[in-house]
Amino acid sequence: MAGYRKLGKTSSQRKALLRNQVTALLSNGKIVTTEARAKEIRRIAEKYITLAAKEKDNYETVTVTGKVARKDKDGKRVKEVVNGKKVDVFDEVQKTIKKDKASRLHARREMMAFFYPVTKMDTELKGRKAIKEVDLIAKMFDEIGPKYADRKGGYTRIVKIGPRKGDAAMEVLIELV
Repeated sequence: MAGYRKLGKTSSQRKALLRNQVTALLSNGKIVTTEARAKEIRRIAEKYITLAAKEKDNYETVTVTGKVARKDKDGKRVKEVVNGKKVDVFDEVQKTIKKDKASRLHARREMMAFFYPVTKMDTELKGRKAIKEVDLIAKMFDEIGPKYADRKGGYTRIVKIGPRKGDAAMEVLIELV
């Protein structure tokens, strides 16, 4: 007996399907799918939520100094003439960042290897700038991990909806508790 459901797909199709649905579940909070898929999604999603909950506080804050180009009111870089050439003007800026420790960095890289990039539409903006990328890994460590830090598992709930109209497959709603 196999240790997982094959879902009637080749291994590459199955891996892509599960990656896509786990990414959608963690970014949206809930999805509708079939019962067999939901049970496989649950296994994978809970593994990554546990990883985020364990590593939520495993970092140190560091202050770094960097150079940032000075910009005018239109957002264009300010130039100044030095030795007959136009050169950008830079300001030094101090910034506080989170520096991951080794185990959190490993967890972050595992998540980056598994999750697909997530984009969201910004309803206020129009055009190309209306689409912005969401940092799902940061959401995992900053929101989802602390939310489930005191739980011992069981981060998802599967609710049966009923049979699907086309092929009578049992549809379910899988959501984060």
